Amino acid sequence: MSFDLLRGANLDELHQRTSAKWRFYDPDVIPAWIAEMDYPLAPAIAETLHAAVDRSDTGYRWVGELPEALACFAADTWGWRLDPAQVIVLPDVLTCMAQAITHFSRPGDGVVINTPVYPPFFTTVRDIAQRTLVEVPLLRTELGRYDYDVASMEEAFARKDVTVYLLCSPHNPTGSVPSHETLMAIADAAQRHGVSVIADEIHAPLTHPGVTHTPFLSIAPGGLSAISLISASKAWNIAGLKCAQIVAADEEVLSKLQTSIPLEVTYGTGHFGVLASIAAYRDSVPWLDEVRALIASNSELLREMLARQLPEVGFAPPSASYLAWLDFGAYELGDDPAAYFAERAKVGLSPGPSFGELGLKCARLNFGTAPQILGEIVNRVAMSIDGASN
Repeated sequence: MSFDLLRGANLDELHQRTSAKWRFYDPDVIPAWIAEMDYPLAPAIAETLHAAVDRSDTGYRWVGELPEALACFAADTWGWRLDPAQVIVLPDVLTCMAQAITHFSRPGDGVVINTPVYPPFFTTVRDIAQRTLVEVPLLRTELGRYDYDVASMEEAFARKDVTVYLLCSPHNPTGSVPSHETLMAIADAAQRHGVSVIADEIHAPLTHPGVTHTPFLSIAPGGLSAISLISASKAWNIAGLKCAQIVAADEEVLSKLQTSIPLEVTYGTGHFGVLASIAAYRDSVPWLDEVRALIASNSELLREMLARQLPEVGFAPPSASYLAWLDFGAYELGDDPAAYFAERAKVGLSPGPSFGELGLKCARLNFGTAPQILGEIVNRVAMSIDGASN
């Protein structure tokens, strides 16, 4: 089955979209920043949304069969047997995260994160939840990849003020997928030190072919206070519809969360988001499989183009998702190469410094697009650097 994922994949048609990705920059800039793909919507999702409009079904959300649909998808995809009764539906993963931090900790408590990391981790912990950030940087391996520094994480967990760990798995922006053994070691350390774990697994459906994602709750020991945050938003490109899921490790965690989360927060979830998520988990896995194959192919294409045109760029192909973490330190473009490229190359990337101190001289590139557009992005970036050195 082919879903013609490259249908309409030209910049003129894409610029007709009105989402943030296509309106933040001027039209002469190719946007490759926010985590939003350029591919046509999965047919089952489109049909579901059209049918809802046709019957004027645009009211407040009703959770319906979403927990069961998620449970079936998790079992088929990862062999994870989650209990649908332990699923809470909220508007988005960041709302889930903020509510969970508030539940698992007190103002001023330490929350461990692994940098460089998705910028809202910083603001959610520090500004919304009023907690203290405790950064444990990822380790850079000999191959340029990133891994979790479990020894340093254990030291952080041992601090008296640390009560929560935010796990990003697969990791954003590096695309690293922690191994089963690494997750077991993290879970063991968290349990021994009484640290609650909030696992952001939003990119889990986007592991590349041949890569295995291990759901954190599938290996978490009994009694560990933990939750998983999941959404169809990134994998099926429906972030604007507003729907995410919390999966609680056990009934005690579930009961406390249900008591603490305000009812009005749950109704921030979009009804279209619920309907689209059910259609994604139940009927759109073949579409997702084609997307995963295409982004894996694009990742290899990006590696080849960088090796040929920008050989000094630090890049380790990700194991999941459509985000590339690029180190431009060898090119002397300043601390924020994204600002340079927006002006000189007319390419919009995510600024590396917003991912933490380890993001200096780096940028994140979204390659969830057509190969020809990805080629144009790399050509523009390379030409802007060549022009600056002449």
